[in-house]
Amino acid sequence: MKFILRMLTWWNGQTIGTQLYTWRNGTLVGEDDLGNKYYTKGEKRWVIYNGPIEGSRVPAEWHGWLHYTFDNRPGDNPLPTKTWEKPSLANQTGTADAYHPKGSMIAGNGKTASDYEAWQPE
Repeated sequence: MKFILRMLTWWNGQTIGTQLYTWRNGTLVGEDDLGNKYYTKGEKRWVIYNGPIEGSRVPAEWHGWLHYTFDNRPGDNPLPTKTWEKPSLANQTGTADAYHPKGSMIAGNGKTASDYEAWQPE
């Protein structure tokens, strides 16, 4: 079953076609801190994710390289960073680490904040 899913779907990891193309034609140019691997062949650039296929799991410097914002790969010429910058994180929506503002039902154990007023038509 897993083999069939790999042949027909991309969201369960790289497809067989992508894996074969990468093996035959891809040149590994780097890997990020999350374990994603980046390949190129001529002008074509792509990423093989280490884990879930989620665009937010690509750090900013590699995103710029993938989208031809700059030609130097991040390992050769790292982007300047500011002291206030935080490390790149994948989208946390739907996970236990998701942000829940004060007064939300999840953060308040099923109780909403008392300052919330529902809209009422006039």
